[in-house]
Amino acid sequence: VQLVESGGDSVQAGGSLGLSCAASGFIFSYSNYCMGWFRQAPGKEREGVALIGRDGRPTYADSVKGRFTISRDNAKKTVYLQMDSPEPEDTAMYYCAAHFSLCSLALVSRSADTYWGQGTQVTVSS
Repeated sequence: VQLVESGGDSVQAGGSLGLSCAASGFIFSYSNYCMGWFRQAPGKEREGVALIGRDGRPTYADSVKGRFTISRDNAKKTVYLQMDSPEPEDTAMYYCAAHFSLCSLALVSRSADTYWGQGTQVTVSS
């Protein structure tokens, strides 16, 4: 399994940025996987940002609700994260994640069966 993130960049607070994660190598159909985004800032623990289930239902961390939007294109095997009005506190390495059966931020973060990408850096300046 390979998850390849792209789109990380430096952006000013209040701007916008879009991340993408292209997947390949899944045993089962991509549409069956819960896909999501996590992030980790220097010196901090990894935290969940957003997930989107096989039914297209999104889950967001409270810190990004109303500002970030997760979506998926099953035909392209790609999940997206649209970041609107980012804040300096959103600065982190963003990781794409996939899980076949779990779809909660806490459980996906801790599962040994979660697939992870290599990360893409997002830096938000004030």
